[in-house]
Amino acid sequence: MEDLTPNPKDLDPIETASRDEIEALQFHRMKRSLKHAFENSPFYRNQFIKADVHPEDLKTLKDIAKFPFTVKQDLRDCYPFGMFAVPQSKLVRIHGSSGTTGKPTVVGYTQADIDHWANLIARSIRAAGGRPGDMLHNAYGYGLFTGGLGAHYGAERLGCTVVPMSGGMTERQVTLIHDFKPRIIMVTPSYMLSILDEFRRQGLDPRESSLQVGIFGAEPWTNAMRQEIEEAFDMHAVDIYGLSEVMGPGVAQECVETKDGLHIWEDHFYPEIIDPVTGEVLPDGQMGELVFTTLTKEGLPMVRYRTRDLTRLLPGTARSMRRMDKITGRSDDMIILRGVNVFPTQIEEQILKCRGLAPHFQIEMTRSGRMDTMTVHVECAEDHAAAEARAASARELAHHIKSVVGVSTRIEVRDPGGIARSEGKAKRVIDNRPKE
Repeated sequence: MEDLTPNPKDLDPIETASRDEIEALQFHRMKRSLKHAFENSPFYRNQFIKADVHPEDLKTLKDIAKFPFTVKQDLRDCYPFGMFAVPQSKLVRIHGSSGTTGKPTVVGYTQADIDHWANLIARSIRAAGGRPGDMLHNAYGYGLFTGGLGAHYGAERLGCTVVPMSGGMTERQVTLIHDFKPRIIMVTPSYMLSILDEFRRQGLDPRESSLQVGIFGAEPWTNAMRQEIEEAFDMHAVDIYGLSEVMGPGVAQECVETKDGLHIWEDHFYPEIIDPVTGEVLPDGQMGELVFTTLTKEGLPMVRYRTRDLTRLLPGTARSMRRMDKITGRSDDMIILRGVNVFPTQIEEQILKCRGLAPHFQIEMTRSGRMDTMTVHVECAEDHAAAEARAASARELAHHIKSVVGVSTRIEVRDPGGIARSEGKAKRVIDNRPKE
């Protein structure tokens, strides 16, 4: 893989600014954003009054802890447009979540919001090793999901040639990658594994493809998965982070020259880490739940939005802005099995240690009597399909999970292709336990 370290002259000045300069800009923008939310969003006006706080109470950045949290249920309660801070006529675009657990969460953008978003995605692609003139294959889903259009506008802003493929049609994905020869791909990591399978099915060597940079996001993934993809394609694999409630993709980005966590674009988003139970703000370096306050959003400002993502804040390295560690999981995705906290990413890491298994899996939760049980459904590798090899792989995986994660699990090793493929975010946990 080639060295893709960007030329320092190409960076935005704020990327290498001092911490004092960054925090001065954050404070200025935070005061303005809180004032905008209070004066123009009935939701936030009511929230601030109930909490007995006012924008003028912000004397330092740390004073943001005086303000109330915002949670996803607030957006659902205000469905569809009750949290917006501008008239509907000022919005140029509306996105929303899938709404698989009820009504979607709806987010809106002014033209200034779209411009900021495009600039931050462009910054993110450049940090990942992308350059003006590169061809970028965009396999994030288009539509209400923020991934496709967010990546598209940012890639164009950087000066890339965009192939707006969206998700699905895996055979055609590989055909176009082979024929068009893009240098960059943006896609979920789980769907990249499906693309890898299709390369091999077509008899194509993925290491001979034109791809040099993969920018993967929308779901947690591990460094073991990074290694798997980088070795398979002989390309750089870097992480991008975002969520629709805060903006979409491009809130934070891993820099290709270090690959040591994601630099948060702190000129637009103020991060905190809190104890997910007590809500107490934790110091940098401690693991907890990630919280964001937006600093420049007009259409839908967010004050202390609880992401439910678990990570920690670290000092900057390739950029001055602080990093967030790779997401270990979500507080609402955590499985508690016989008193042990288990995350899907932990299971993924153990599967990738087993040579006889493919990196496609699902976790099924069931209940026998009073006891919860966990079954890991996983596929055998093509060259380990014999019954004896499958049994050995199942024993190996069960041993790794017990030794590292600390729980006993059933392992079901299926045929290659036996796990349902996702064209977007992978559904890792199936909960078949009876509802209380």
